[in-house]
Amino acid sequence: MKKFVSTMMALSITGVASAGGMGMDDDPLVGKVTIDRLEVRDAEGDNPVVWEVDAWIGKDLNKLWFKSEGERVAGETEEAELQLLYSRAISPFWDFQAGWRRDLKPVPERDWFAVGVSGLAPYLFEVDASLFFGESDQVGASLQVEYEYMITQRLVLSPELEISFHAKDDEATGTGSGLSNAEFGLRLGYELRREFTPYIGVNGWSKYGNTADYARTHGEETDDVQFVAGIRAWF
Repeated sequence: MKKFVSTMMALSITGVASAGGMGMDDDPLVGKVTIDRLEVRDAEGDNPVVWEVDAWIGKDLNKLWFKSEGERVAGETEEAELQLLYSRAISPFWDFQAGWRRDLKPVPERDWFAVGVSGLAPYLFEVDASLFFGESDQVGASLQVEYEYMITQRLVLSPELEISFHAKDDEATGTGSGLSNAEFGLRLGYELRREFTPYIGVNGWSKYGNTADYARTHGEETDDVQFVAGIRAWF
């Protein structure tokens, strides 16, 4: 879904550039909301509900992005992150983004200055790479890679990988230096409509280094593989 949206945005930029060469000026203010992930995961005990939602408003070259992701378990929010970003198209398939990120959960809250790039790599891999600069000289980095393989006109298989790094330990939030977390997912969706795709799949995650040590200290798991079911949608 995200790859499709990025491709349409890129084609829109190219089309407007061509139209501008013919003396036309058509650059309306538009927006989109994407529910990239709203799913229930099968875990021991209470099943977590995970969300990842993006929204943007702007014109072809300049946009304002809002991103939210998190997890709720037994009616309690255990993880929550918000980002507000300025996005500028730097090529037909790549955007530069910069702005603010706040980690609401786990406590204590953390604020970051975010900077990164998002777009389509060769072979249509969607890439989102970011650096985060926080308090006390803390630096974080994340890399998300996703690919969509169309098995049929409606059946789509989506492998996803996300890894995160941190420069320093943050014991208060259970985050260790170096490679902190890695998550891999494989989801099979069926497009009932272009804008609505229910899916099933599997999702695995692991904590590493001091992040794993902090989790063990609090009696938490350091890795798991879970079956998932959810929806993707955009409007």
